[in-house]
Amino acid sequence: MSWFQNETERRGNMNITEERMKLRTFGCAVLLAFVVITPDFAQQAAPARQPDVIFVPTPNDVVNAMLKLANVSTTDVVYDLGSGDGRIVIAAAKMYGAHGVGIDIDPERTREATANAQKNGVADKVTFRTEDLFVADISPATVVTLYLSGPVNSRLAPKLMKELRPGTRVVSHAFDLGNWRPQQRTSVSQRPIFLWVVPAPTDTRR
Repeated sequence: MSWFQNETERRGNMNITEERMKLRTFGCAVLLAFVVITPDFAQQAAPARQPDVIFVPTPNDVVNAMLKLANVSTTDVVYDLGSGDGRIVIAAAKMYGAHGVGIDIDPERTREATANAQKNGVADKVTFRTEDLFVADISPATVVTLYLSGPVNSRLAPKLMKELRPGTRVVSHAFDLGNWRPQQRTSVSQRPIFLWVVPAPTDTRR
């Protein structure tokens, strides 16, 4: 083999190595840029902390009863705290034309709920956010729905009283709000449902 052939082969190998290094560098840069530009990617990867309760779907007949008890209408904005697969706000949008926001700390549930909203044709009326329900902004709500647990509800009650506007309805499946006495209580399939109405600041009936 001549010197020219040896040199050509050597440079060809060098070029291949250089191209591979360039491709690797470019790939790393693209991945880094994607993470930096889209911070939601990191946020959606895993829950910020462990969920307060495990996800157990609310039966559809209970969902319907909760929305009926809250007297949901087209003018309402329904917030579901611990929204799971999104069925409550999706039902509010389909049955009553309401807008809705679902909040869940588990990004997997957020993805599932978003897909369900698209399948049900209400993606223009409802949104789902991966957030901690204890720090999320819930002030726009006119109706809040819950299916959490007794201890979590008791911890959440002060936030509901402080941040929700007077007249906002709060409906909880199965669990009350501790010392905050409900205005109404009913049951469906032996499952209790509670209703509260946020009082005006001067109203001390709690």
